[in-house]
Amino acid sequence: MISNQHRFHGYNRLHAVYRKGQTVRSPFMSLKYYVNPHRTSYRLAVVVSRKVHKSSVVRNRIRRRLFEAHRQLADLFNGPFDMVVVVYNEQVADMPAADLQKMVRRQLKQAGIIGTKTTPNPRNTV
Repeated sequence: MISNQHRFHGYNRLHAVYRKGQTVRSPFMSLKYYVNPHRTSYRLAVVVSRKVHKSSVVRNRIRRRLFEAHRQLADLFNGPFDMVVVVYNEQVADMPAADLQKMVRRQLKQAGIIGTKTTPNPRNTV
């Protein structure tokens, strides 16, 4: 789970991201984001509608999994972003953790929130 300082508090904050943010979509979810110059760290909200799944247990499981996937990548974030993840498909609840992590990483790269990881190539060293 992400800490309390990295969560959104209040609807008005989400409204600002919806109004000002840019969107990256995938078949299962979309990421809405914008740079918040008033903060020093990121904030994240995960929205799972009742239309995705009727059971609150499954909706909360989706939220927890996405919070954890973003927390593991938090060290790579390029700045203080406000992000809202909107889930469209219930398959996120049963997806293997590695696939979910790949999907989250791909979305964050498309958004420019994380850069490509630079690892030295052993063949290119002199």
